[in-house]
Amino acid sequence: PGQIYRRSLIFRLLSLNKNQAAHSKILDVSCGSGDMLEAIQDRFPTIQLAGIDQSQSGLDITCKNTPTALLKKVNLESPEPADSELSNWASHAVCSEVLEHVDNPVEVLKNIQSFLEPGGMIAITVPGGPRSAFDISIGHNMHYTPELIKDQLEQAGYDVEISAGAGFPIFNLYRLVILLRGERLSDDIDGTPNLPARFAMAIFRAMMRFSFFSTPWGWQIIARARKPL
Repeated sequence: PGQIYRRSLIFRLLSLNKNQAAHSKILDVSCGSGDMLEAIQDRFPTIQLAGIDQSQSGLDITCKNTPTALLKKVNLESPEPADSELSNWASHAVCSEVLEHVDNPVEVLKNIQSFLEPGGMIAITVPGGPRSAFDISIGHNMHYTPELIKDQLEQAGYDVEISAGAGFPIFNLYRLVILLRGERLSDDIDGTPNLPARFAMAIFRAMMRFSFFSTPWGWQIIARARKPL
């Protein structure tokens, strides 16, 4: 449910119709195994796509699932990303659930700018609210507030359009269940979810659309910003 909800937020932040998408180029930052790229391609089949990640195995999986995407191995935590054909390439970048994992988010955001055309837009989701035991186990260094992501984007040189909390009340309730589940959540993911867990996830998926896009209380933090012209 959380992943589905975050994708809906990304599409809302991108704010693209099919006509605009035909002339757009979207870069997925830390694309992993390409789930986000697949979702974007499903919605906009003619759009130009690219992905960057420091994991070659993830890029190999992405290549199989979205063979038309331009993929590059890049370490965004290095002082400067390597020069590539993606320099100033993207009209839009997606950075979803990435910044909480890195040691220097401002440096990463600065490096992402090198892939955006002047005026290009970046759509971001990062976790907010308290960190669960599961969050810590998968490498969440911090959780965000709207003020923190706005400050980091401005330090990195972006013009910020949106920084807000999303997800109140349903996503917050979903996150609260994760908090209460604690370290046992790892067992749920590794194994086959039992019937009550599957039922709960189905309820959350159905109800998630009733979460507010922008509120002071949302535990899913969103942002949209642009590279200066």
